[in-house]
Amino acid sequence: MSDWIRRAALCALALALAFPALAEQPVRVFAAASLTNALNEIATEWEKAGHAKPSLAFAASSALAKQIEAGAPADVFASADATWMDYLDQRGKLQPGTRANVVGNSLVLIVPQSRRFPVTMKHGFDLAGAFDGKLCTGEPGVVPVGIYAREALQHLGWWNALQSRVVGTDDVRTALAFVERGECPLGIVYATDAKISRKVEVIATFPADTHKPIVYPIAAVRGARPETAAFLQFVKTSKTAARIFAKYGFTTGTR
Repeated sequence: MSDWIRRAALCALALALAFPALAEQPVRVFAAASLTNALNEIATEWEKAGHAKPSLAFAASSALAKQIEAGAPADVFASADATWMDYLDQRGKLQPGTRANVVGNSLVLIVPQSRRFPVTMKHGFDLAGAFDGKLCTGEPGVVPVGIYAREALQHLGWWNALQSRVVGTDDVRTALAFVERGECPLGIVYATDAKISRKVEVIATFPADTHKPIVYPIAAVRGARPETAAFLQFVKTSKTAARIFAKYGFTTGTR
């Protein structure tokens, strides 16, 4: 090998070692607000494995789906329900064959700490008469947690008496914050959101048959960066991701 070729090879190696991040761009993830803690930790583990740390944006699934539809730069969409994933799928915004249900969740009634009251999760119980003030949850009919909440309240025959007192929020974490501050004496959130807060108490869990199964589908957005496939595989199948999801209270039977 000539000296010129040897020097060129050494320079190329030095550049590769000096700028490894140039070989991989961060995966841009749009995810439901209730996934914030779990996906932040998963992203950290992904970075520890030698990858560029993903760029994470959290909000209501409805808002994120609308942004992706409008052309927002995203590689991955993780929704808190199937409805908004279907919305993008029907509009040709997802990469075929990449969609999968990753985890599940449950729906709970919460109150501020030390303000619990007895609740019976059955037809005939007067939930509206059991407390004063508002009930906070995601915007019914739009935000996934609000959709599940309305289904559950209707199933139990409580919706008509409570409808005028429901405060619909932009996402589940905002509903949680209202209850934490005592601005709402009652809230409906996911079990995983209640689990991360020391300022609320769970007073009841809605039976699974009162609402559609709570599943979190994830998929690659059409035109996603090449690194997306490996990241999705890590989220969907790795033991590391499964451990983190379980740590935050997500059910993994849907994986």
